[in-house]
Amino acid sequence: QVQLVESGGGLVQAGGSLRLSCAASARTVRMAWFRQAPGKEREFVAAVKSDGNTNYADSVKGRFTISMDNGKNTVYLQMNSLQSEDTAVYYCATKRILSTRYEYWGQGTQVTVSS
Repeated sequence: QVQLVESGGGLVQAGGSLRLSCAASARTVRMAWFRQAPGKEREFVAAVKSDGNTNYADSVKGRFTISMDNGKNTVYLQMNSLQSEDTAVYYCATKRILSTRYEYWGQGTQVTVSS
């Protein structure tokens, strides 16, 4: 029911920065970023609620910042100090408040960090 469109992926050198955006077709309360590297399972990266509360995976704490623009139904992921290990397809996701799992997903955007 909710459509999500990611953008902002690309190629960046290690130590560099990149900002991802995800636009939702409807108002959302909780939005999150996941990523999946080749041969790896999809993993949680960060989440944000409309009240500003955030949650981060240990692997990105201190380097990534998630934020939400409630007026635009858009979530951002500012990625700093990028490492080769951050290379993956990044997916935006959202869910209803009472849902256990994230149920709406974007198409993904590729982030490649060169050594």
